[in-house]
Order: sequence, then C-alpha cells, then structure tokens
Amino acid sequence: MAIRRKTIIVATVIAAATVGAAALLLPFLANPDRYRPQVISYLEAKTGKQIEVGHIGINWVPLSIRLDNFGCKNPRPFPSGYFLKAARMDAAIDIAALLHRQIVIKSIVLHDPIINVISDPDGLWNFENPVSKTSQKRPPIFAFGVIPRVEIIGGQLFASSLIDPSDRPGPVVFEAHNVTATLEQVDFDAFIGAVSSVAAQGVMKADSLHFGSIEATNVNSKLRLQARQVFFNDARAETYGGSTTGELSFNLSGKNPSFKADARISGIDMDRLLAAFRNVRGKMTGTMEGELTLAGEIEHTLSPMAGMQGTGQVTVRNGQAPSLKFNENLMKLARYNDLGPAKQYPSSFSSISADLKLANKRISSSKIDIVGYGVNAQCFGSLSVTGSDALDYQGVAEILAKQGFFTNTLARLSGATLKNGRLSIAFRVGGTIQNPVFSEGKKAD
Repeated sequence: MAIRRKTIIVATVIAAATVGAAALLLPFLANPDRYRPQVISYLEAKTGKQIEVGHIGINWVPLSIRLDNFGCKNPRPFPSGYFLKAARMDAAIDIAALLHRQIVIKSIVLHDPIINVISDPDGLWNFENPVSKTSQKRPPIFAFGVIPRVEIIGGQLFASSLIDPSDRPGPVVFEAHNVTATLEQVDFDAFIGAVSSVAAQGVMKADSLHFGSIEATNVNSKLRLQARQVFFNDARAETYGGSTTGELSFNLSGKNPSFKADARISGIDMDRLLAAFRNVRGKMTGTMEGELTLAGEIEHTLSPMAGMQGTGQVTVRNGQAPSLKFNENLMKLARYNDLGPAKQYPSSFSSISADLKLANKRISSSKIDIVGYGVNAQCFGSLSVTGSDALDYQGVAEILAKQGFFTNTLARLSGATLKNGRLSIAFRVGGTIQNPVFSEGKKAD
C-alpha cells in the first residue's frame, strides 16, 4: 500500500507540474499562429536561411506542432528556389521538456516534401549555409539537437550541380520519387560536420529512382548518413524487366562530389536498357546478367558523369545485334553451311560474355566470347563513349564447315584456316555503333 501511495503521489506531482508548465505555454498552444513571426525568426537565425511558414497549428493527440506550407529557401550564391518545401511538417513535442518551458522535438514527419540538393563549384552545398551568430538573451522556446526520429512520406528528391564558371543550373544527376523513409537519431550538425560519425540511419523506399541515365523502380534500401556521406546499403530494385541488388554511396566533401556503386544484375532486358541511351538504342536484344562496379566524380559541367570509371563481367543471352549482323558477314564465306537460327536471323547469338573496363571515356574488353548458331568468336577491343562512338575490335571467328574441295579452296583464297571441321577467320570491326564496318584479316600493326 505504501508503494502504491508513493506512486500516486509521484504521478500527481508530475501531472501537476506538466499542467503548470502547459498553463505557462497556454497562450502559444491556444493560438500558435499568433507566434508565427517569432518562430520564423528563430528558425532563420538557427539555419541561416530564409524560412516560410504558411500556418502554425497544434495536434493534441499526440501533442505536436503543425507547420503548413513550410519552405526553406536556397542561400546565396545558389539560384532562387527552395532547398526544402513541404506541404506539412508535424513536430511531436516532448511533454517532459514543458517542465523547463521548452518545446523539445521528439520526432518530425515531413508530408510530401520536395528536396533539392545543389552543389556549387566551390564545394558549398545549399543545405549548409553558416548559422547566424545572433545571441539569444533568453532560453529558446525550441531546443534543437539530435532528433530521435524523422519520417518522410511521399517525398521527391533531386540532386544537381551548378555549372562552372557561370553558376547556372546543371542537369539533375540523381532523383527519387514517392519516397518513404524513416531515420533514427538524426544529427544534422554531424552530417555537415568534418568528423566522420553516424548522423542518422534507417530505411528508405521509393517508387522510382534515376541515377544518370539509369532508372530503377520499387527501390528498397537501408540508409545511413555520415559526415557529408550518404550510403544506400542492401539496396534492391527492379530494373528494365530484371532485378538489381547492391550498394550506392555518395561523398559530398571536396569541390566535386563523388560516388561508388556495386551492382549485381539479373534478367535485364537489353532492348529496354539501351533505349535509355540515344546512340545505342535498338542495337542489341537479349537478357543480361553479371556484376558491375562504377565510381567517379560528379563534375560541374553539362556532362557531369563523363569521367566515370568502372569494371565488370556480363553475359547477354539469346539475343540479336541487328546493326552488326556478325553471322551475316561470316556467312558470305560459308553460304553452303546450315547455321540454324542464324540462317533466318543472321544477327542472332546464343550468348556474349565479356569483361568490361570503363576508363578514359572508352569501354574496353580484353576477352569477349561469342557463341552463335554455327559461328563462335573470341575478340577484344574498345568502344569510345565520347560521342564519336568509334569501334575498334579484332578477333578470330570459327564456322562449322564440312571438309571438301570447295571449303579448302575457300580457306586458301580468304586466308582462313580449316582444321577439324572448323573454318577459322580473323576479322576486324571498325566504324561506329551506328555504322559498324566488318572486314576480314587482322589489324595492321
């Protein structure tokens, strides 16, 4: 009974103190919109940015402050516009802090926010304007620090860079739509700081995500923020009829932000994938699988990812390469041979496996294995990705052939060799992706 009486007494004291504190803040709670100019002024002093709030209201259960039509504008030297706009922001209040006449934020929910993250050529970001040094003579009504929980519902995220040296807006490099995210222990000061400590972590979902020219849908990922770094871990997404898993990270320090991506792909429809790239649209069909690693700086130019580098190993199965017509060219040397599906579809192949290396604006392969229908080949070479789309490949093709007078004669005349029923022919592929040029013989030294 004594324990019960003590519990009742303690609860009564806490309730009385809370009611008393609430009574002191009753003018604000009863008509919060009356204090909108003071709230805006405080937020501007705290963030160093121009703040807009259309209306301030109170949600009583649970107790939270509602900011309608919230906007945080870009600081100079960024273009006019908003770093953050939200149709509504709900900030849940720590009732215990009312005992100290403070409104401490327990959690924040952003409804339908639009977040525009912009990088300046000098390395400044539009979210990190210096905080005003205006002193507070009295304890602030709002107390900021680590926010236990931040939620985003229906968000849109865009990331771009200003173009050097005129600082005009550049292309959007990264965007995500209909984002739902939950972050725990959010410390914004740690995110914009120099010390590499965890600033927040949680999970994220998005209906769609674009990075450069690549699109993914139904994205699910763990999300971690550190000092000027963003990590998407254990990411899963649907991509071009297939699936992709892997990791994606951004480093926002330095004048140029950088990225790294490790991806494992399966079931990718090549026709749908290449449709995203104007110069190679319609150049290959089939289903791709493999692993890729890409990395590089995001430059302040109209082609911000031109310096990207990477490596990988991929295989494309059961497809066609209409512009190359590999089998058709070789069939000129073996028209008498039945090449199966290639007879009706001379651009078809069973599989193409290749190692890939992206560097110096060229994609090179040291070994490409082509398994066709009656035609196999091994080759190596590179492709320019600077706009010229120049091809430079060479290799050896083997055609199934029957031993005989005509075959032997053909081999001697063409410079090919015939062994164990296979006609081996050296070839080159030059020209461009749009107009490849197939020729026999090795490349001249």
